[in-house]
Amino acid sequence: MSTVTSTEALASSREEATASLLQEAKGQHTKPLWTQMTRLNPPLPNPQCVPHVWEFEKIRPALLKAGELVTEKQAERRVLMLVNPARDAPYTTDTIYGGLQLVMPNETAPAHRHTAFACRFIIEGNGGFTAVHGRRIRMQRGDVILTPTWNWHDHGKDGSGPMIWLDGLDLPNFIHFPVHFVEHFSQSRYPAEDVDSETSPIVFPWAKMKAELDSTSGSMATIPYLKKNNAEISKVLGASATRIAAGSTTDPVQETASSIFHVIEGSGHSVIDGKTFSWKKHDTFCVPSWHEYSHHADASETVYLYRCHDIPMLKSLGFYRVNGVDIESIVSE
Repeated sequence: MSTVTSTEALASSREEATASLLQEAKGQHTKPLWTQMTRLNPPLPNPQCVPHVWEFEKIRPALLKAGELVTEKQAERRVLMLVNPARDAPYTTDTIYGGLQLVMPNETAPAHRHTAFACRFIIEGNGGFTAVHGRRIRMQRGDVILTPTWNWHDHGKDGSGPMIWLDGLDLPNFIHFPVHFVEHFSQSRYPAEDVDSETSPIVFPWAKMKAELDSTSGSMATIPYLKKNNAEISKVLGASATRIAAGSTTDPVQETASSIFHVIEGSGHSVIDGKTFSWKKHDTFCVPSWHEYSHHADASETVYLYRCHDIPMLKSLGFYRVNGVDIESIVSE
C-alpha cells in the first residue's frame, strides 16, 4: 500500500470515528464545543439588534386609532412596541424594551405590579397621572418617571386630549432569566394620594434637567438622572439627558452598552457604524452594543436628547467596556 493511500485511509477512518463520536454525543444531549468555539467566543461583541429610527409622526396616527378601537380593559396597557427590525418583541435593543404608551381622557390603565423596572419619558399631553404604590404623580411633558420593581401602579388621564409617553423596561433580560412575575390588583386603581412631583424621589422634572443642561458650559453637555444619593435610577437601567448646540457634533463613542434615544427638541442625525440616521423632535432611535456612534445637531436649533441605557447592569456584571479605554482596568479579581 502506498504512503498516499495509507494516509487517505487513515484520514477516512478518523472522519468516520469522529462522526460516530458526534452522533454518540448527540444521543446523550451533548455537543462538542470545538465546533462552535468561535460562535460562542467571538472576537468582538455580536449584538443581534440593528440601529433604527422610529418616526413619531408616522406612528402617532396608528396609536391614536388604537385609542378608538381598543379599550383600556381590552389592552391593559395600550402600547405600540418599538420592535427592532432584526428581532421580534420585546427587543428594541438586545437588553432594552421600548414602547409608546397611550392613555385617553377619563381612562385608567389598571393597577398591576411586576418584576421588571420601568422608566417613562413623557412625550405629549397634559392632565395625565401615574400612581405608584400609593402616590399619585402628575405627568408633565419631558419628565422622567420611574416605576421601581414590584410597585403597584396604574395610569390615568383627566381632561381632554391624549397622553403619550415612552416606556423603557428591562424585559429582554427575562428571556434569559425566567423570573418575571406580574400581579393584578383587585381593583382598577390602587389606593393613592396626590404628591408633589417636585419632591417625589421617582420624578425627574424636565424643567430642572433643562436648566442644569443649559447652565453647563460648552457646546455639548450630558447629565445622568440619578437618585438623591447619587445612585443610578436602577440596578439594570440608567438614563441621561444631553444638550447639543446647533451645528455641533458629539465625540464618537463605542461601548458595550446599548441605548434608546428620544429626541426631546430639535433635529439632526446620528452616524452609527458609519451610516447616517436622521431624526427630529419626538422620534426615537436605538444604538446597539459596540456600534460606534456620534450625534449631530442641525444648524437651526439646539438639540436635547433623552437616553435610556443598560450601563448599570453591565457595570454590575463587569461587562461594561469603552473602546480606547485601558482594558486592564476591567480585569476583575
